[in-house]
This record gives sequence, structure tokens and C-alpha cells, in this order.
Amino acid sequence: MNLLERLRVKEQEDVTQESNVEIKIPAEPPVELEVQHPEMPAEPVERMHPVKVQTDDYQQLRSMVFKYILKERKDDDIEVIISDLDDIINDVLKENESLSHVTGLDSLKRELSNDLTGLGPINPLVHDETVSEIMVNGPHQIYVERNGKLELTNITFRDNEHVMAVLEKIVAPLGRRIDESSPMVDARLPDGSRVNAIIPPLSLAGPTITIRKFAKDPFTIRDLINFGTLTEEMAEFIKACVESKLNIFVSGGTGSGKTTTLNVLSSFISNKDRIVTIEDAAELQLGQEHVISLETRPPNIEGKGQVTIRDLVRNSLRMRPDRIVIGEVRSGEALDMLQAMNTGHNGSLATGHSNSPRDMVARLETMVLMAGMELPVKAIREQIAGALDLIIQQARLKDGTRRITSITEVQGLEGDVIVLQDIFTFRQMGVGPDGKIRGSLVPTGVRPKFYGQMEEQGIYLPPSIFIEREEPVQ
Repeated sequence: MNLLERLRVKEQEDVTQESNVEIKIPAEPPVELEVQHPEMPAEPVERMHPVKVQTDDYQQLRSMVFKYILKERKDDDIEVIISDLDDIINDVLKENESLSHVTGLDSLKRELSNDLTGLGPINPLVHDETVSEIMVNGPHQIYVERNGKLELTNITFRDNEHVMAVLEKIVAPLGRRIDESSPMVDARLPDGSRVNAIIPPLSLAGPTITIRKFAKDPFTIRDLINFGTLTEEMAEFIKACVESKLNIFVSGGTGSGKTTTLNVLSSFISNKDRIVTIEDAAELQLGQEHVISLETRPPNIEGKGQVTIRDLVRNSLRMRPDRIVIGEVRSGEALDMLQAMNTGHNGSLATGHSNSPRDMVARLETMVLMAGMELPVKAIREQIAGALDLIIQQARLKDGTRRITSITEVQGLEGDVIVLQDIFTFRQMGVGPDGKIRGSLVPTGVRPKFYGQMEEQGIYLPPSIFIEREEPVQ
């Protein structure tokens, strides 16, 4: 949607709002929140004064500024228009002296700037580095996540159409669409942040947007150690596993940090390897030179042209990959992934949703059956036991912190049971007075079976990292 189209949409929205003006002053005018910027505290409302009239004048001025830009500056670049907003607003006020009493011009300028160049009211949240997730629950309720905790903001959209205009701005550059015939979409922002949206009639609260932000500079293993996600010994062990080309699966719940951990694991891959990444929405930020990123595609308006993760996994096998990295396994692509791991594509990485390593194995069995192949359960378990070497379990604890709760080796199949053995685990010791969970990440004392395989490749780990040492509880 170009500048001209956006301005016309805004003009129509403002005209519609002006034609539906109510004379009666509501008890709690929602419009006051609408014109406030998140950095500016809301001013106390004088209920004896005609607040609604002042708000209408503000909206009228806003509409006139849009009309002025549409008429006089439609051929200019957006950056030039933004830099001249002060002069544009002053010109409009000179032509309409009856609006000279309108206050909040700085807020008006920010709103215009956000609508023209960013994502409207939530644009400041997108650029706020303390915010890790943004949740828009309809036009009048926006939550954010800071330090693992949810907070309600005082930011609002005008109405459902305003939210839809922002959504269109997100999905249009990606060649995707969202409307009543396709009311759900996965997308990404230019900085790589993940976006999910669902709209009426499926969402009864109005258009709902969830934005999962990622750090501008990808986290390193040192960052995860500082966060308490894992220990030095665990980091050394994981790095050696990736360099040894073991097949690793990262499992955990929603928001537990699986993608971040996968990104860190990927950073240990040699710069000489050809890496193929497969994701629903491209999120991984790999620093290697030889990386091919593949992304799924939803069906078009005719229901055709869909490309799934399973299709991309199959195609990647013909691309001569040294490493295959799958953003998330959730369906029949599990079968193709396991076959790839069992046919020479060692060192593959993937993630999936589960509550424990044992649950992850059970889910993989179910997902293989979703591929439509009527395989016996024992054959599926043999595939899993032969393909996977390590499962890294991650969780978001009650205090909001994200921890690797276990690193588990897949040792093989005994009878009909896949044998799992914890190498490292998280030992919880209680809750501190500040509400933080107290515990430590400790080795179990068991040396993995693939330790000899690592030594054969010239990768040596000190046996002491598998032995628990006395340390103060974190």
C-alpha cells in the first residue's frame, strides 16, 4: 500500500468518525486515550468542560493535515514529509484559524509520523528494547512483556479499521494477505520480529496481533550464560556436540526461548558448511556466509500455491546441504526430517513444542503418523532412536526466567522403548523472598555414549564437566 493509498484510507476513516459525533459526554471518554502518546501522561479530564468538542477539533485538524499532504505533497518522499510536518501543521492552522486553539500538536506530529512510517500507536513499543513481546487484543487493549512479565499499556488504536490498516502494512510487503477469506497469517517485520495475526470473525475481541521481538544483535552463548539459561559446562558441552555434527532437537513450551537457543546453536556451525534453514516466518539470524533461508508460503485466494515445511524439507535434500536447520517441526515434516538425519545429513537442528524430552519423543511419533504413512510404532521409534542424538529441554519458569532444564541423550532402543539419559538437569531448591526461583543447573554424573565419537573427531571435553561440583545456589 503506497503513501497515496494510505492517506486516502486515513481520510475516509477520519470522515467516518466525524460524521458519527455524539453530543453526550461519556463517563470515561475512550478518545482521550486515543490521542495520547505512550511517552506523555494522560491529562486529567475536566468533566464540566466540553471535552468532546476539543477532541473533535483535534481529529478535524488531523484529517485536514492528511488532506493537505494528499493534495500538496503526494509526490514527495515520506522522509521529506516527516521532516516538514511542523511546517505542514502550521500551514493548515493558518488556513483554519478556528482550530488554532487545538493543543497536543507534538502528539499529533508523532501520530502522523507513526502512521506514515511505522506501525501506528504500537510503533514506540516496537522500538522499545525493554519490550520482548507485544500483544494487541483488539483496538483498545495492548499488553507487552517486559522481563518475562505481562504489563497492560495505556496505548490504544482508534477502532478495528485502524488495526487492520497496520496489519495490511505488515503483510503486504511479504506478498501475504489477511481478510475474511484468510483470517489468519504469520509474517515478520523488517527487523525479523515474528508476527501472528487473527481477525474477526475468528477473533471475537477484534483484530488480534502478537509480535515476538528479537534482539537487534543476536544473543551469543555468553549472553545465555549471563542470563542464567545455562552454565559454562553446559555451554562447552553443547558447542562440542554441534561441532561433532550430532543431531540436536530443542524442545519446550511457547515463549520458552527455543528459537533463541537454536540461533545460538547455529552459531557454532562451521563457516565452511552449506546451511539450509527452513521456517514458517524467517527468524533465524545466522552469521555464516553460506546460508540459504527458505520460508513457507500460504495458499493464495484460490486456495492454491501453498508450500509447507514438509515440501521445503524434501526440496532441501536436493540442495546439497551440510546442515539442515528447521525452525519448528509440528506435523508430517517430522518423517522427512528423521529420514534426512538417518541418511547422511548429520548435524541437523530443529525445534518442537513439548513439556519434557519424553513428551517430545511421543510427539514425534504422533507427527510421523500425521504424514499419512501407516508405519508400525516400533519402526517409527527405530527412526527416532537412530536419528536423534540429543534433546535440549527449555522452559520459562514462574518467575519469568528462561532456563535449559535438561540436556538429554537419546541412547537407542531397548525392546520397544526409546532410552533417554539426562546429562545435565535443573535442580530447583525453592523460591527466594524476591519471588525468584532458586536452583542450579548440574551434571548428572553420566558420560554420554557419543563421548568416544567426539574424541575420534578430535573434539575433547574434560571429564570433570560431567561431575557435579559444589557451587552456591543461583
